[in-house]
Amino acid sequence: MSSFYQTQHALAPIYECETYAHHTLRSVKDHLNQLCAQNAHRLVKVETMDGEVYEGTIVLCDRSIVYLSLSNEGNSRAFVPGAATPYNNVILPLVLFDLLAITLV
Repeated sequence: MSSFYQTQHALAPIYECETYAHHTLRSVKDHLNQLCAQNAHRLVKVETMDGEVYEGTIVLCDRSIVYLSLSNEGNSRAFVPGAATPYNNVILPLVLFDLLAITLV
């Protein structure tokens, strides 16, 4: 047996997306990309599947990620050693498939 065959055999996938799920996910991704592009530079509230809620402005939607410029209110997620000033321009990348809702504010 060749080492190529052994390598290929050892790399058998442990997960493979079903065809129907692939088409559904592609459709959702395309729809969300279109919505984010139409609402770029608008203030939104985003809720993730894990229950996290973020408020900010859509900066860009690139493939499977929406980039949200967080509003300054209530965002103390940055840890800066020795500095007490919060960041004013935090950009948060969010995976589109993890989003539950996007609401215009």
